[in-house]
Parts: sequence; structure tokens; C-alpha cells
Amino acid sequence: MTIARFYHAGCPVCVSAEQTLLSLLDPKVKVEVVHLGEQPKRVLEAEQAGVKSVPVLVVDGQVLHLNFGAALSDLK
Repeated sequence: MTIARFYHAGCPVCVSAEQTLLSLLDPKVKVEVVHLGEQPKRVLEAEQAGVKSVPVLVVDGQVLHLNFGAALSDLK
């Protein structure tokens, strides 16, 4: 089973991307949704994974920036 993390900040761009993306993914893909506005301690984790902005999907070490809602540096 593939495990992915979807990081976002709760902004309208992020919420829209989450709704669209999750509806398109195969149900075999387990996605952990991480709202960095509500879980600010995980910003460092996202940064270490290579995240530069949100919304973003991280799968198997690959960082897939989807759109631009906010720079990760804005969430620190």
C-alpha cells in the first residue's frame, strides 16, 4: 500500500486541491492529510521532506507541488 502525505494550510486553494486530489486517487493509496495551520509543529517535518509551498503531496520521497496557496516559510 502506498502512503502519502498531503500538506496544506487550510486556505481556499489548499482545500480545493485536497478535495479534488483525494477524489482522484486510487483507494489503495493511504493519504495522511496534514493541516499545517492546525499542526504547526509539523512544519519542520514538511520542510525536511523538501516542501517549499502548500498544497503539496509527498509520495515515496517525491514532493509534488500542486498549486500555490502559501509558501512554507509563511507558516513558520
